[in-house]
Amino acid sequence: MKLNDLPRTEFTRKKLLTIGADSKTVKGEKFGYLTGIQYLSPFNISGVNLCPFAEVAKCHHDCLFFAGRGRMNATQSARLKKTIYYLENRTYFFDNLCLDIEAVIRKAERENLTPVIRLNGTSDILWERQSFMRAGIEYRNIFESFPNVQFYDYTKDAKNRDKLPANYDLTFSLSGAHGFARFNALALSKGMRAAAVFRDRLPVEFMGRKVINGDESDLRFLDDKNVIIGLKAKGRARHDKTGFVFDI
Repeated sequence: MKLNDLPRTEFTRKKLLTIGADSKTVKGEKFGYLTGIQYLSPFNISGVNLCPFAEVAKCHHDCLFFAGRGRMNATQSARLKKTIYYLENRTYFFDNLCLDIEAVIRKAERENLTPVIRLNGTSDILWERQSFMRAGIEYRNIFESFPNVQFYDYTKDAKNRDKLPANYDLTFSLSGAHGFARFNALALSKGMRAAAVFRDRLPVEFMGRKVINGDESDLRFLDDKNVIIGLKAKGRARHDKTGFVFDI
């Protein structure tokens, strides 16, 4: 699918962020936060790899793109269209993204909640390096455009994420796959907060750190740095045989 293949109606206002559409981010509301999350097509589904460490981490086999509502073909198609907008019409994409973030802010104010944004729901893009123009102003990244909004994500990239904007929080996503151990070690040596997917149960400690239950909410920026975020395997990950999911 290419941008020109889409019906002309698709070139009107395109919503990129979702609110309350998944069971995990909605849990943040009881803690006083309203999350807007963006789901794009992961790995190389669009023809461009938006998850550069997915193959070595083996997480592309068990991606959340195929879990929950993401298993529905209509949902996957909608995410692919958003991805194509990002790849082929960056100006249009960022215009719409800014409008969506502003809408999340307004909704949060109405509901007396704090707005937070997660851009890599099913991707691993270095948003801090994505500059854009809006209303004649050039921004180094989306975080500079909304300095009072907290952004957060998971990432498999521990090599290129050293200098982050103050309002962008990252949690490293560990993998048990053969060949990814060096990246796990790099992230931990840098003091990054880390998350791990476990098949059956969460351990008390893992890799020398205390394990906390990451399924209670998605608000990783509230967690301590020196912990492991324990996540239960979901969707196809429950039957993972690649080594990505940890067995204890």
